[in-house]
Amino acid sequence: MTHAQQSRVFGKRKQEHILILASGDRVRHLTVRPWMAGLAFCFIGVFAIGYLLATSYLVLRDDLIGATMARQARMQHDYEDRIASLRAQVDRVTSRQLLDQQVVEDKVDKLLEQQMALTSRHGKLGSLFDRAESSGLSEKGAIPAQSYAPDPKDKRAALSGAAQAIESQLAGNGEPTDVVPDNTTLAYVPARETMGDRADRVFSKMTLSLKGIEQQQRDRVEQLTANAGDAANAISRVLTRFGIPVPAETASLAKQDDSAVGGPYVAPESDDDFDNSLAQLDGALTRLETMRSTATSLPFSNPAIGKEITSPFGNRRDPFIGRLALHSGIDFRFAPGEKVRPSAPGKVIAAGWTGGYGNMVEVDHGNGISTRYGHMSEILVKIGDTVDRSDVIGLAGSTGRSTGTHLHYEVRQDGRAVDPIYFMNAGMKLASYIK
Repeated sequence: MTHAQQSRVFGKRKQEHILILASGDRVRHLTVRPWMAGLAFCFIGVFAIGYLLATSYLVLRDDLIGATMARQARMQHDYEDRIASLRAQVDRVTSRQLLDQQVVEDKVDKLLEQQMALTSRHGKLGSLFDRAESSGLSEKGAIPAQSYAPDPKDKRAALSGAAQAIESQLAGNGEPTDVVPDNTTLAYVPARETMGDRADRVFSKMTLSLKGIEQQQRDRVEQLTANAGDAANAISRVLTRFGIPVPAETASLAKQDDSAVGGPYVAPESDDDFDNSLAQLDGALTRLETMRSTATSLPFSNPAIGKEITSPFGNRRDPFIGRLALHSGIDFRFAPGEKVRPSAPGKVIAAGWTGGYGNMVEVDHGNGISTRYGHMSEILVKIGDTVDRSDVIGLAGSTGRSTGTHLHYEVRQDGRAVDPIYFMNAGMKLASYIK
């Protein structure tokens, strides 16, 4: 085989790159492979890229830091604006709460003033209502002494009481929702009611309640004044019919001694219509009491309730001589020894044996009117005694010109005998006024 043939078969051998590393007597050989060159090239490329990136960062670092700081500054500025806005909102809420509290305090003060006025009026009405009741003018449904209101002596208690009243009124009233269900037709929805609106509504109700009580007091005073006037007029008509002097409305004032009084003129404390109505009621009750006092002092009552009348007033045949004679009184059937009581309070002006009356007691009732009680078996009073309707003045009997045990009862006006039936009938009409 020739040299040319060998070259075609085996080819030409490539020369290898060898690194010789010598250290002293020691020598090492390192053959450089292709892959090692690639690895070295990659390493150099990565290092160059890193170097470029580091250089770019160093160049652009100031810009990045400035942008970051600017963004942080904007964020801080936004936070500060938000905090300032929240503080302003808190200040507005606080101011509104203080204003609402002041408004509530003012309204509570007004309610307390109304309550104190009603309490003061009730104190004035108390004595007048008692006088009206004693005069038979009481009505069903008395005015309450106090209505709801906090204690005016304690402002905090007042505010607490008002707050409790408001809470009790507002309890259970849920806030209206703004959520509209699906498939629902939109319609007008009223504005949401605030707590202030509810408080105003509650205060309005309380104010109306106090005004209602005030109106009830006024109506009661007016009704009692009218009733007292009607009763006094009814009694006055009866007294006038019998010729009895009607007491003047100013009689009680005339009795006062005004010879040692004086002082500077000072205007009245108030010129309120309610005070004027109280003065009118007081005058009407004074007039009625005067009329009742006069009527109860006169013999309008029956001295023998339930007893049989055996002989009326007027002309009759005398039981002893059989001739026509005036019977100056009324005879009531009594059992022997039965108690005899006067028909009205008065003063005993006669007590003893008096001719045909037998044992007789005469009682003076004033205004020129007196009553006589005759034929008693025993007299239990003496001249000068003051007797009442419940006092026993004697015991029934048959003394004097009498045919049997009975009570002879007379009514005399200015010394003249009048029919007692007239007085007793008038007493039945006055029963509802002088009881």
